[in-house]
Amino acid sequence: MVDKSHSYQVEVVWTGNLGAGTMNYRSYSRDHVAGAAGKPEIEGSADRAFRGSNARWNPEELLVVSLSQCHLLWYLDLAARAGVVVLEYRDNPVGTMLEQPDGAGQFSEVTLRPNVVVAEPSMCELALELHDRAHHLCFIARSVNFPVRHEPTITANAD
Repeated sequence: MVDKSHSYQVEVVWTGNLGAGTMNYRSYSRDHVAGAAGKPEIEGSADRAFRGSNARWNPEELLVVSLSQCHLLWYLDLAARAGVVVLEYRDNPVGTMLEQPDGAGQFSEVTLRPNVVVAEPSMCELALELHDRAHHLCFIARSVNFPVRHEPTITANAD
C-alpha cells in the first residue's frame, strides 16, 4: 500500500505594526491575515485574553473549527455511501484550553456536538453509528494530542 502525501501551503502576514513594532507588549496589535492562493483571506488575531480582537478569528477557534469541519466532511461522505440521507447538520463544538502560569498552554479536549437530521426514522441508528467511523477517519482529530469527543444528536425529518 502506498501512502499519499498532501501538502498545504498558506501565507500568514502580521498586519499589527502600530508604528513602533514590538517595542513592548502593548505597542502592537495581534492582527494578521491568513490566506492561500485563490481563496478569501481570514482575518486573524489573538484571543481577547491575550490582547487580541474579538472581531477576528483566533488560532484556538480555528483549531476547533478544523476539527468540526473534518468530522462533518467525513460524516457526510460516510452517510452518502451508507445510504443515510442527511438533510441538516449543525455542530456547536467546544474546546477547552488550559493556560499554565508561565503563559504556555494546551488544549485538554474538544467536544463536538453535531445535531443531524436524517430523512427517515429507519436511518437514525446507522446515522448515529457513523459518527464513530467519521471520528476514526478524521485527519485533524488523528493529529492532535488531546481527546476529541463527540456527542451527536440524531433526529428524523418531521415532514
